[in-house]
Amino acid sequence: MDTRTAHTTPNMTGFQVNHRTMRADTRRLAELLARVATGQVAYDRRRAVALRTYLRLLCDGIHHHHRMEDEVLWPVLERSAGAEVDLRELSEDHVALDPVLDEIRAAAHDLVGAFAAADLPATRQVATRLADVLARLRDLLDEHIEEEERLIFPVIRRYVGVDDWNTVEAAVRKGGALRFELPRMERYARPEELAELKAVAGPVLRIMLAVLRPGFRRREATVFVG
Repeated sequence: MDTRTAHTTPNMTGFQVNHRTMRADTRRLAELLARVATGQVAYDRRRAVALRTYLRLLCDGIHHHHRMEDEVLWPVLERSAGAEVDLRELSEDHVALDPVLDEIRAAAHDLVGAFAAADLPATRQVATRLADVLARLRDLLDEHIEEEERLIFPVIRRYVGVDDWNTVEAAVRKGGALRFELPRMERYARPEELAELKAVAGPVLRIMLAVLRPGFRRREATVFVG
């Protein structure tokens, strides 16, 4: 998604919506799995397979986002702001996230296996494990993103040029699964943010959302509804 504008400072709307999407979806999934674990939501192997795919795409997107921060955004900040920014703790947070993402992928795989075996105690146990690790990811993301936006966003607005910022956003877009990321961002964007993103990106965003939205909503309904 191209969020370039004629402004003289970086347009950070897309980044902010992306952050909100990661946090809100992780929270939503942690709540869902807690209900699956206690039998409040009827789940089966078909839905567990859809959940595994959803979680893989979610984890891949989070990993890609923080890898692009490490490899693209951080060097831009160090070059532009120098001593005004200390990125060590944020980089350490990124390192701490990867094992949690791996745990989520593994637990989602095990949940499909438990349903395939029709082992109710095992499905409850694995769902509880998955709910717990999703809650851990939720808390890590909340803390990390709040700190990042508090410390880094003012520095970006003050020191980073629009061209450098567009390079960062292009790198983030390049490796993302747009069929998954764009409809999710649409869900969590505020109306004024979505209107801004559509105005900036032009007809291509409207067309892509129209094409991608139905498939995403079918997948979402399989994972969440019930």
